[in-house]
Amino acid sequence: MKGQTDEIIDSEIGDFEDFSKKDAASMVVAFSLSLLVILASSIAILYIWKGDELVIERPSPALSSWEMEYKSLTGVNNQSLSGLNGDGVVLCIVDSGIDLSHPDLGDLVLKGWLDSVNGIDEPYDDEGHGTAMSGIIVAEGGLKGISRGVDLLVAKAIDNEGQGDASSVANSVDWCVQQGADIISLSLGGGQSFGSGFFTTDELEQAVDEALDSGVFVIASAGNDGEDDDGDVGSPGSIEDVICVGGISRTGGIWSGSSEGDNDGRLWPNPILPRNNPDKKPEIVAPGHEVPVLMASGVGNSGWWGWSSGTSAATAWVSGSLALLLQEDPNLQRENSSGRESVEEVKVAITQASQMMDGQDSHDDHYGYGHLRIDKLVSYFDDEV
Repeated sequence: MKGQTDEIIDSEIGDFEDFSKKDAASMVVAFSLSLLVILASSIAILYIWKGDELVIERPSPALSSWEMEYKSLTGVNNQSLSGLNGDGVVLCIVDSGIDLSHPDLGDLVLKGWLDSVNGIDEPYDDEGHGTAMSGIIVAEGGLKGISRGVDLLVAKAIDNEGQGDASSVANSVDWCVQQGADIISLSLGGGQSFGSGFFTTDELEQAVDEALDSGVFVIASAGNDGEDDDGDVGSPGSIEDVICVGGISRTGGIWSGSSEGDNDGRLWPNPILPRNNPDKKPEIVAPGHEVPVLMASGVGNSGWWGWSSGTSAATAWVSGSLALLLQEDPNLQRENSSGRESVEEVKVAITQASQMMDGQDSHDDHYGYGHLRIDKLVSYFDDEV
């Protein structure tokens, strides 16, 4: 993600792929979203930048096929995981809300809802990004979420223009922790606070650190500036024990927009300490290109299903997959763990049980420790017992 100075807002972001040039555009609808946190005079603004939007009336065969391809690529549909659906795991999504009128969410009962933007008691989504991310995890209908049995918390911290302040997001993270979340999914990111590699005075980064101290897994986007990269992932994905997620395509190759990590350290323009295993960024990559998603109503969409490209989708994919692991091994859940113990165990496991590229034998600044293979991750812990 782009960096910032004390007084200058830099709102540039890497170009999104031109979906109009893709053959798939004639078959399905798409939208491309990312989220950027920009600090200006101690106020953080979050922007969701969109590409062209097209939607379809029902999931096409192409969408269903892409969903299955990604599930095969990441091990989600491995027969060994057939009995797992995230049951007993509390997962919290901090985003723009959720549209419960969507046909794929008709039977969903939320464990909890918080509106940090407008204070409305009933769930809604007046932007659409949150519904898309939620569907990757809990959709039950035309699309099938990864962990449909989770207890889902949703905190709205992004308004109808795709903007929010750091205080709203930090407050939402705190609420997730208070409500018993095992996993917090943050499909958002932006410039790191000054000196965040050494210390932080940023409200959001502090809230994330406190969540980690409570034993909560925090999953965050690497960023979408891969085609014009500043050399490091965004915040809060840059925080040491956060699991930072980049994006891949259905072939397993890196998505062109996925941000790279700066793991060697630097002094300028923002000091970053060198990172060591298992904390090099990003830690893992997951589906981030043409990912089938749900489309919210009332925000200009003409249908219920589409696809999205970005590390936001990859983050939701990892969050939902991690819920399967925590169901299989309840000792990793926060109530059975001490501090960051389980978080650190899983981060070590990611270095050993992810699928590296051909020829890769160590961390890669774009590809992390490999692409998500939740079947291998579950097996890793089964073998440890």
